[in-house]
Amino acid sequence: MNLNPLTQINLFEHKEIFNQLYELSKNDNLPNKILLSGEKGIGKSTLAYHLINFVLSKNEEHPYNYENNQISTDNKSYKLIVNKSSPNFYLIDVLEEKKTIDINQIRELIKNLNKSSFNNKKRFVLIDNIELLNLNSINALLKILEEPNENINFILINNNKRVLPTLKSRCLNFKVFLTKDQSTRIVSQLLNDDINNIISNSLLDYYTTPGKLFKLIRLAKEYNLDLVNFDLKTILKTVIKDKIYKKDKSIIEIIYSFIELYFRNNISSKDISLYKSYHYFLEKINYTKIYNLDEETLFMEFEDKILNG
Repeated sequence: MNLNPLTQINLFEHKEIFNQLYELSKNDNLPNKILLSGEKGIGKSTLAYHLINFVLSKNEEHPYNYENNQISTDNKSYKLIVNKSSPNFYLIDVLEEKKTIDINQIRELIKNLNKSSFNNKKRFVLIDNIELLNLNSINALLKILEEPNENINFILINNNKRVLPTLKSRCLNFKVFLTKDQSTRIVSQLLNDDINNIISNSLLDYYTTPGKLFKLIRLAKEYNLDLVNFDLKTILKTVIKDKIYKKDKSIIEIIYSFIELYFRNNISSKDISLYKSYHYFLEKINYTKIYNLDEETLFMEFEDKILNG
């Protein structure tokens, strides 16, 4: 299963927003600063890549298929972007070893934008996870957003986090969202299977985005976890005891959400001690994230006090 937005050639949902952007582009009124805001994992970046391909593939062989909302893998602009060699596309995201998008990345962007274009097409800058821009990066970015070079279009992706008003005010903001039915429909289409055969309804109620659902399915397949007739306590004991999160960092977020779900399923107004533990561990999870602390200590404490308590 590959969820990389770069290679998602089908746009299963978000048709309404895409149609708005399509009409603006068709009439040569596409805003040069667009902000796509919404929960992480709902397909904002996929939407952006489809818009970019639609614009760049005009007058090329195998252009964007608007009727079916589909990118052709034979299209030249698509191939160049996938191969990271497009003169009309520049991507900025947080580097794997970093916590923030730093000033050097913005400086490299500015150098790139100051170079002459190889053609007369629009040039797109896609900045993902803009909530991870540090203060210096934001200040540098604001300068080029105020007066962008001709034919430059910025698309910023925000995962429902707080964005500085000075940055937000310079963009046309589109709120992107999915219903539960839309999310499950997307995953079912990508898997070519009914997701209700794979995940129980209680988990579907909690994991509401395609991104989260795919991570959960990947975890279940890799470690033979039953997500239909599942026992959350048993799953938590397995992933913590076997330290699965040491092998795959993406599992850490799933364990955090499992912990929260465990409390939600077991807490009651009469159980004061569990209620206190719930808030204690939520605060500790937040503290661990903010200060990048060792999550193993947190997981072992949860296992000792709650799962074995």
